Amino acid sequence: MGQYLASGYEALSAELPGGGWPMGALTELFIQHRGSAEIQLLQPALASLKQGHIALLQPPYQPQALAMSALGIDAAKLLWIRCQKHSDALWAAEQILRNGSCSALLFWQNQIKTESLRRLHLAAQGGQTLFCMIRPPDYALTASPAPLRLKIHMVMHGLQIDFIKRRGIQRQAPLFLSVPALSSMFSTEHIYADSTIEASRHATTGITAPLAGAVSAYASH
Repeated sequence: MGQYLASGYEALSAELPGGGWPMGALTELFIQHRGSAEIQLLQPALASLKQGHIALLQPPYQPQALAMSALGIDAAKLLWIRCQKHSDALWAAEQILRNGSCSALLFWQNQIKTESLRRLHLAAQGGQTLFCMIRPPDYALTASPAPLRLKIHMVMHGLQIDFIKRRGIQRQAPLFLSVPALSSMFSTEHIYADSTIEASRHATTGITAPLAGAVSAYASH
C-alpha cells in the first residue's frame, strides 16, 4: 500500500490517513441498508477512475447502468458478478485483486472468517486496486486486518461516518458529510439467471475470461 485515491469530500479526506481511500488494501464499510449509502460515499472516487474496470461482486440488487452513468461512473467499465457459493465469491475476489485488471472492487459480504479477510488483504497488497468490502454493522467490532473500517449511516441530507479503525489517532466523534440524494443505484426486481456472471474455478484463462462478458450483461438491463 502507498497510493491513495481522493475521496472527493474535503472533510472526509482530512480524516483519512494519506488524504484519501487507500489503494492496495482492504477497506471495510459497515452499512445497515446496503445498496445506496456506499455508492453515495464512493461515487466521487469511482467517477475519477480513468483506467481499468470497476467490479461489483455480490451486490444486494441488480445494478442500474443508467443511474451509474448519471453519476459520472462509466457503465462500460462496470462488471457485475454473482456467485452461487460463498467460496466462489471469495475466489473471484482474490483473482480480481491478484489479476490487477480492475481499478476498483466492491464486494458485498456478510459473515466472513478472519483468515479469509487476511488472505484478501494480502492479495490486495500486491496491486493498486481500490478494494472495499461492504458488510452489515453487526460485524464492525469483529477482528480484521483492514487498516480502515468505517460505519456509515444514512441521515437527513447526508451521511454520518463513524471511524471504527484507522491508522494514527482515532476519531471518537462521528463525521457528517453533506451529499446530494441519489436515485436508486440498484433494482429490487428479480435478477434473471441469464444476466449473471458466474465465477468458475475451472476458467482456463483466469478471471479475465468470465469478467469479459459482464459489461454487456450489465448494460443490457
